Amino acid sequence: MAQQAYMTETDNGGSGPEHRGTRLRRLFDRLLSGWRGDPRIWRRGLVVAGCAVLLAVIMLLHAQIPNAIGNLGSLIETFLPWLGLFVPVLLVLALVRRSATALIAVLAPTVVWFNLFGGQLSDKTVAGGDLTVVTHNVNAENPDPSGTARDVAASGADVLALEELSPAAVPTYEKALASTYRYHAVEGTVGVWSKYPLSGVRDVDLDMGWTRAMRATVTAPAGQVAVYVAHLPSVRVKMEAGFTARQRDRSADYLGEAIAHEPLKNIVLLGDLNGTMNDRALNAVTSQMRSTQGAVGSGFGFSWPASFPMARIDQIMVRGLEPRSSWTLPQTGSDHLPVAARVRVATSGS
Repeated sequence: MAQQAYMTETDNGGSGPEHRGTRLRRLFDRLLSGWRGDPRIWRRGLVVAGCAVLLAVIMLLHAQIPNAIGNLGSLIETFLPWLGLFVPVLLVLALVRRSATALIAVLAPTVVWFNLFGGQLSDKTVAGGDLTVVTHNVNAENPDPSGTARDVAASGADVLALEELSPAAVPTYEKALASTYRYHAVEGTVGVWSKYPLSGVRDVDLDMGWTRAMRATVTAPAGQVAVYVAHLPSVRVKMEAGFTARQRDRSADYLGEAIAHEPLKNIVLLGDLNGTMNDRALNAVTSQMRSTQGAVGSGFGFSWPASFPMARIDQIMVRGLEPRSSWTLPQTGSDHLPVAARVRVATSGS
């Protein structure tokens, strides 16, 4: 009797799957009722369709957008993934305008975006690895350097790179990290802390007038690794000048030249590059190294600003090493998130 009562209730407009499907079909039919037999669906929404095509072209040909005016190309490339937010907006406008032309046009930026960034929506982590590295711009105005040091040390990093070290805060970081890391070196405003011996420590000239990059050899159990720590100059977006990044671009060229002449085979670059992997201005570096986030990360790994990350400007890049996993760490007292990676040291040759 209970089963019969249930069937009767369902047959009379209950919540069974057949009736849910019927309601969805009726709703869909109502949405399309204003479209059927209306030839204007192909003439309406041409502006929306044009915007969709333009968005697809910008994403597809972003490397061809010139930097001559306010470094516009680099600015777009810095926030390139966020252009995908315009796709649902255009889709809604196409539906509101009841434009078949616009709906078809919206497919173009959708396909381009997924072609560029769809791979970053999946977790590409691979098990294994024998060296964990972390980089963190600790912020010179960090109100809690001791807490920040404890947080990054708790990540289990074998090699830790810190940028934007103020002279006054260096002793605090040295004291807080001493129990975890036996070896460390500081050059200017950057430093490296390691569980394994360091040698060959020197500053790297970025043509800035003061030291914001360094190089050291870490002798890990699996072999020697050349570790570069860098903090490239900041960039600004100004109404009168656009995307001001000339000094950063010049420093990136100097950093790329230093890495190109590195004698060791295994190299890892840790630091705040103030630019994303999509930014062609960093080509001197990105063309010869591999991003751990792009290779084995999950998601986009945005690192700045820490309160609402919008761009991946803190990078871990490798050459000769095999990335296995990449991730961001929880927020500290800095305006950047720490980023981490685990890599496999394939050989120890130089």
